[in-house]
Order: sequence, then C-alpha cells, then structure tokens
Amino acid sequence: MTAEALPAELRRAIVQVARTPRLLVACDYDGTLAPIVDDPDRARPSSESVGALRSLAGLHETTTAVISGRALRDLATLSRLPSEVHLVGSHGSEFDIGFVHALDSEALRLHRRLEAELEQLTADAPGVQLEIKPASIAVHVRRAEPDVAGTVLDAVRGGPCRWPGIQVTEGKSVVELAVVRTDKGRALDVLRHQVSATAAMFIGDDVTDEKAFARLSGPDLGIKVGNEQSLAGYRIPDTTSVATVLAFVLEERRNWLYGEQATPIERLTMLANERSVALLTPEARLTWMCHPEPDSAAMFADLLGGPAAGHFSITPQRAGLPLGQRYLPGTMTVETRWSGLLVTDYLDHFTESHRTDLVRVVSGNVPAAVEFAPRPEFGQVQVRLLAMRDGLRVLGTSDPVALRAPGVEWEITSDGMHDVARAVVRPTPDAPVVLELRCGSDDLAAHQVPETDRAARAAAYWREWVEKLILPSVESELVARSALTLRGLCHSETGAIMAAATTSLPEEIGGIRNWDYRYCWLRDASMTAKALVSLGSQTEAEALLGWLHRVLATVPGPERLHPLYTIAGTTLGPEAVIDTLPGYAGSRPVRVGNLANQQVQLDVFGPVVDLVVELSALRGSLTDDDWLMVGAMAEAVARRWHEPDHGIWEERHRPRHHVYSKVMCWLTIDRAVRLAEAYGRDTDPTWPPLRDEIAASILENGWNDEVRSFTTAYDGTDLDSASLFVGLTGLVAPDDERFAATVTAIEAELRSGSTVYRYHRDDGLPGNEGGFHLCAAWMIEAYLLIGRRTEAVELFEQLVDAAGPTGLLPEEYDPVAERSLGNHPQAYSHLGLIRCAQLLSEPVG
Repeated sequence: MTAEALPAELRRAIVQVARTPRLLVACDYDGTLAPIVDDPDRARPSSESVGALRSLAGLHETTTAVISGRALRDLATLSRLPSEVHLVGSHGSEFDIGFVHALDSEALRLHRRLEAELEQLTADAPGVQLEIKPASIAVHVRRAEPDVAGTVLDAVRGGPCRWPGIQVTEGKSVVELAVVRTDKGRALDVLRHQVSATAAMFIGDDVTDEKAFARLSGPDLGIKVGNEQSLAGYRIPDTTSVATVLAFVLEERRNWLYGEQATPIERLTMLANERSVALLTPEARLTWMCHPEPDSAAMFADLLGGPAAGHFSITPQRAGLPLGQRYLPGTMTVETRWSGLLVTDYLDHFTESHRTDLVRVVSGNVPAAVEFAPRPEFGQVQVRLLAMRDGLRVLGTSDPVALRAPGVEWEITSDGMHDVARAVVRPTPDAPVVLELRCGSDDLAAHQVPETDRAARAAAYWREWVEKLILPSVESELVARSALTLRGLCHSETGAIMAAATTSLPEEIGGIRNWDYRYCWLRDASMTAKALVSLGSQTEAEALLGWLHRVLATVPGPERLHPLYTIAGTTLGPEAVIDTLPGYAGSRPVRVGNLANQQVQLDVFGPVVDLVVELSALRGSLTDDDWLMVGAMAEAVARRWHEPDHGIWEERHRPRHHVYSKVMCWLTIDRAVRLAEAYGRDTDPTWPPLRDEIAASILENGWNDEVRSFTTAYDGTDLDSASLFVGLTGLVAPDDERFAATVTAIEAELRSGSTVYRYHRDDGLPGNEGGFHLCAAWMIEAYLLIGRRTEAVELFEQLVDAAGPTGLLPEEYDPVAERSLGNHPQAYSHLGLIRCAQLLSEPVG
C-alpha cells in the first residue's frame, strides 16, 4: 500500500503535523502495530511499522512511543521495539527508563488483594486469562466461550471493579483493574510534557485509546484503526494502513527537517533580468524564485523546504547525471546539458514591470520529464492547476500565474493541498520545446516576439553591457562574471541593490544563523555600486543614489536613516519566521525580514560618501543633490559619531564603540572635505578639525598595546577583520607599524587557511559561522599595502578556488568542512573579488 492510497485529507493532515517543530508520534500496540490474533503472546508488530518508528525516533526533535495496555515487560519482550522508541505499559501506569513509577505500600497491598480475588473469580472459567502487571491486572476473555466470558465479566464488574482505589479500563474482550490512576490520555500528556512536543499524533484501535484521542487538540492528529465510533479525526482500515501512515509521516518529517540532499550552495546558479532573480540547481531544477519582487514571498522555495515548497524541474526521462552547467559567455543565460538533452534558461528582460517571465527551452533528441509545482507564499497558499489547451493556469494565487506549454499533455495530481503537474516532452533537433512561466499574467497566447529573438536580445543586453567594462588582467573572466552577478542584484526600476538573492541560507549547517539578505543595505549597496564604478559602469551608482535621495525625502535627516530598506525604499516590517519550512539542510528558522532594520549603524555614511567620490571622478562632476546629501551626512556624523552602535556585523546585543564605525565616520568627513576641494564647493569650517578629532579618538582608544592591534571596539581586546580599515581607508599610512601589527594579529587569530573570519568573540548567538569571503578580500588588500604580495596572491587564488562551477560566491566558507555557507550569491563576496583582481593587476613597484 502506498501513501497515495490514503485519503487526501489524511495526507494533508499528516503533511501539516510533520512540519511541527517538536513532534510526538505515539500509537497503541495490539490492533495497531500488531494485528489482533487469538493468542496474544503471538501478536508480532509489522516490520514496516517498527522500521518507521525507529527511523522517526532518530530524527531531530522527534519522539516516538507505544502506549499499550500490556504490561511493560511483556510489551518489551513481545514487540522487540528498539530502545529509541519509548514504551508505556499498563495503559500508562508503567513507563520505561526516564518515566519509572513506583507503587506505594498501600497500592501494593491493594494489588495483592486484587490478585487473590480475581484468581478466585476465574478459577473455574476455562479460556479466561489473568495478565498480572506491576500496577494492574487484566482479565482477558477472548478465548472463553461467550457464556463463560459473560459470567466472569459480570462478577468482576460487580465485585473488584467497585472497590475503592480501583480504576477500571474496558477494552475489546478485556477489562483491566489498576491500583493507580492511569489511562492512555494521561500517559500521552506525560510524554508530551516530557519532550515539550508542539504537536502530537496518536494512532489506536481500542476503546481504551479514546482517552488518548480525547486529549488531542489544536495541531494534534488522531487516527482510528477500524470503523467503530471514535473521537479521532481520521480513520484507516487496518494495521497495513498503519505502516503506510507511519512511512508517510517519516518521509514528510525527514524532508521537512533536512530536505532532500541539499545542493552545495556554491553550485547554485542565478538567473536575473534586473527586476527578478531565480536560482537553478546543477540539474536545472528551479529551486528559488520570488514574485512580484525579489524580496517578496517565494513562489518556488525548494531551496529552503524541498520539493514540497515549490520547484520546476526538467530532467531526462531515463534519468542520468548532467554533463555540466554554464552561463553563455557574457550573459545571464544558463545552459544545463545531459547526453542528448539541453535545457536553456533565462529571465526575459522585456516584459511589463509587474511580470516575471522565465523561459525554459528544452532541446535535443531524448524525452524529458517535466514537473511543475508552484507553491506561492512559501507554500502556505493552497494551489490548484488547471490544464488548458496551451498550458497550465495556477489557481489560488493573488497574482495571476500561467505556464505556456503548447502541445504538452499534463498529468495533474494532488497531495490534498497542492497540485503537481507532470509531463513528458519530446524535443527534436529541429523542434525544441519551449516552456514559458508567466508570473503576473494568466495569458497563454503565443508571444508576439519569437522565442529565438527573445533569447538573442536577452543575451545581447548583458553582452553589450559587459563589453564596455574595464576589466583587470588578473582573472578577467571571473571578474566579468562577478560584475554580471552584481548587476543582476540591481533592481533597474527602483535603483536598489540587494545584498544577496536569498534568505536563510545558513552560516552554520543546522544552526540558527539564518538571515534574510534580499533587501537594500545602504552600506552593501554603496560598496557594490562603487565596485561597478571602478569597472567603468556608472548607471548602477546613479540609480542607487536616486533611490537613496527618495528614501532621504521620507526621513527628517540622514541620522534617522535605517541601515536597510526594501527594494521599493520602504521600511521593513517585523522580522518573522516561516515555521512550515525546514530550512536548507535542516537549518532553521527560515526568516523573512531583518531585525537589523531597527539598529543604529553609524558606519553607513562612509560607504555612501565614498561612492559619491568615485562616481564624481568617473563622470567628472559633482551634482548639487549629491553634494547636499554629503553635507547632510557629514552633519549627521558630527552629531552622532561619539555614540556607540551595533556595527557592520549587526550584532544583536548592546551597542559598542566599534573601531570600524568610527573609521567610517572619519571617512565621511575626510571624503566630504576632499569633494569640496576637488569640485570647488564651500567646506564647512568645522569639518577639518572634526576629522582630526575622530582620528585622534581612534588612534588613542582603538589601539591596544596588550594585543598589539586595533581592536573591535574601544572597550575590549577582541579582534575584528573590519578593523583593517584603519589602513585600507588611509587613516593610518601603510608603513605605520601599528597597521602592520594589526594585520599580523588579525591574521594570527582570524585567518584559517583559505578564509578569514569576522571575529571569534561571543556575539550573543549560539553556534558558529564560516569565514567571510569579504574579510579574505580585505586581508588580501592589507597584505598588498604592507608589501606581502606572495601571501596576497596565495590567498586570492584560494578565494578564486572557492567559487562554484559557474563562478558564483556565497557569503562564507567553512575551511574545516570544506563547504560554502551563507546567502548566495553575495554582493560582498563578488565586490571583494573584483577589488583584489584589480589590485593584483596593478604594476608592481
């Protein structure tokens, strides 16, 4: 029996309960795990059910238990269940290790009296069997003739059942008398409390199980085996169905906790069209895409929740591993190739602003299996698919969605909540199959422009831009890919630039350091735009500053700016958790929004003003609007530079006087003075002495003689890679011995082979993180400044090696596990790579 044979509503309920943070799965034994047999001593559990229970017990935050009327000793001997499964006997009066319940002297005397009385009542009753348990005695009449059974039960009910202190539980052909208060419902409550379960699931067949069903509420799930009247919400026919249910719970729970085999982060490839982004796995599975904006809810979140969270897959019908994946040179068009099959993907540039159009072209000479499973709002909205002549319409979404696929015959199935469409397509060398996902439209008509023309103009758009860049001689192709990636993170309509394309890719596998980076940080965006300016492209910087001017118009002054905003330039809502998603490789929680939005980060002015300096140099002029903004930011620094803040790393504890933030305040004033001098603007007379005052403060309070380094903050001896900026900005000269000592100290404490950590202090969060590619880039620049070119080249080569097969870099790298971590692709990492390649391309001497 397969899961598809279970009722659709039951499957849906199982999917929901399997996604609870801490799950308790409990069931009865006889009639549930094991079939009812004439000889109770021969009731053996289904091997499939036992295997599922054992596997469930091995999962994170998952507890399994069997609650039976049998004595605990007999239950353990007969069931042979593994130790991972908790056993509760005698309807809850006997718990296994960790739940031992000893009888007091009065209960023991009552138990001995009860045993003597029952032995007398059943002495001449053939077929009646007494089951002596530590806290109860069960009278079994299943083997007795009906008249004998009736006589015995009447005597027991009229006698010992009425004694004070006796608790009676009746079941099928059995009555149990206990000397302690016990029932399966109470046992379930004890287990639930012990493991802090957020939801419980109970399966049972007997009337004694009704007390357990009665204790279920809220997200709990009760399943009755058989047709008798029950409080359970769902029914299944037999013990075979129990095994199917447990196997389905296991599958859903495992997928929710860990997902399928998680694709290494660096192997994910990004599609972009300057309005939307999407990620593909090496097997051409659409694993991540949001709509209508990149910071909206996900339509496909397979990346964070497995197939159940939404995916769009194309593979050879007879399986087979892909031969490779690549970008078409100079574009954001991706090709994935198998033997005899090629899938080409791109996001169409030239659609209406409210649309996200993904074009997928299947070519070759072998059949391909297609699976389309959209899951709007991170999979929290019920979806139906409607097959039409020229494709599919997605029903149940707030925005219209359609998949144009003329001539494709779809098979649509449902899991009770969502539909999935499957098809086999048969391309030929002369007739590729074109699938067009249209988010924001339910139009299935043919596009006015042939697909081949759309593909050509999408490729030309990127190639024409990249051909105008001034690329360094070192790793020029990888720099071009980094530039394209940064451009892909730009939002052409608003001017905003995302820090990364994703949310909640973990900084530690299985950890909680999972953040949403799909927004526009003033710092990150300015550094990204500056990197593109350094390559000769000013469009992105102009657009970003336009976006920033509009944001500034909504606040009283720059000191009231938030560190980050949505792509539209609005403030973020509260940070939230998507409980129904298990996270990448089981790394939870999945977060939406970012609490850093409410922090004080005084460093953000420096990168913005530094961008204005670089952009003005490229275009040969300083605009009045930009100068007014620079002046306002300098005034904000003058008012607030002496305050503590949360710093560049947005630590979630008390503010400190971070050295990096002070350096950026100094940089703001220093660059403002330089801009005034270069473009004939009036300089505020307080700026030069303020610049000197901030520098003096940093040199006096940021340097620590004990550790021979500039430290993280004025109040400690801990080190931070960001403190390298005392030299990278020019606050101290490269030949200043304090800078060289700082490089050495940070290298010794924070560099680990191919990467450099941000810091090693307690930041108030559990777990660890990888080294940051951006910090490695800073170290490379610092090495070059102090004349250690050999080390700079070596570390740069290691940074290059960390890039994925298509040239993309996430945020971090774990040198111990040798795996990438963090959101992907990350602007910081790519702008750092560009800067290092440029510096290493400069003549030596």
